[in-house]
Amino acid sequence: MKTKMFLMLALVMMVVAAPAFSGEATQMWKCEVDVEVSEAEIQEMASAWLKAAKKMEGGANLKASLFFPIAVNMQGETDMVLVVSAPSFEEWGQFWDGYAGSPAAKIDAQNVELGVVCPDSALWESVKVK
Repeated sequence: MKTKMFLMLALVMMVVAAPAFSGEATQMWKCEVDVEVSEAEIQEMASAWLKAAKKMEGGANLKASLFFPIAVNMQGETDMVLVVSAPSFEEWGQFWDGYAGSPAAKIDAQNVELGVVCPDSALWESVKVK
């Protein structure tokens, strides 16, 4: 009886506590850019990608930012970083599940042909600091 009660209490606590601690889903891509591609062109590419991504299931609330280094001592071949955030991991999962073959994925392929390649990425939980 004690075990059942403990498990039921634990389940209730997980359901109540999980939303309080969930942050945004944030994917960061480290990108390499050919020297012929300007920052303005990269911004246009990213804007076209975000517009296509927002039309997908789970993509309506996506936000994106580009980070260009000014003065850094970077290891490797990172010329810029693309950061895309979704308000929840549920929305990110819906978006990512439908990504293969999507209009946004096709724009990725076009960007590679134009000289922007983002081979390295990581999915992070971002939490706002108060």
